[in-house]
Amino acid sequence: MSVTLSTPVLQPAPAAPPEGAHADVPYELIELFFFAYRDFVGDPDRILADYGFGRAHHRVLHFVQRRPGLTIAELLDILQITKQSLNRVLKELVETGFVESRTGTQDKRQRHLHATSAGRELAVRLAQLQGKRINGALAQVGPEAGAIVARYLSGLIDPSERKKVQDALAGPR
Repeated sequence: MSVTLSTPVLQPAPAAPPEGAHADVPYELIELFFFAYRDFVGDPDRILADYGFGRAHHRVLHFVQRRPGLTIAELLDILQITKQSLNRVLKELVETGFVESRTGTQDKRQRHLHATSAGRELAVRLAQLQGKRINGALAQVGPEAGAIVARYLSGLIDPSERKKVQDALAGPR
């Protein structure tokens, strides 16, 4: 599959297929995903580095800000990371004042997560950077592109995870 971009800034040069390449593998799209992801997370990475944070902090802060009151169990389910990984990142976010953990009112064993005002401010700042990049790309391909891109990206998600992702996309509770 050969990809031709409508953006004059980036036109992939016809490349010789790699040795052992298969015609059914969309190498150009795979590579574009790598580059797009690099730049999509690169803007927030630079800001997060000022706080000593990384991408795991970004993901946690994003979902905590978007879904106030999210439980630790729900966050683990969304992110599909180990409890150990989450504990380290969450501890740092709590200690630095970006997230607070509150005891559940109905079940005292539950911990409900909330972004503090500093956490909300940082999460929105990062989302605005990424939103600007997304909106710029969508503007290059036309008004109908958002829905098409959303369907395409949804198609990349493991079918067994789609319901969970749809719930996570529901945003604030």
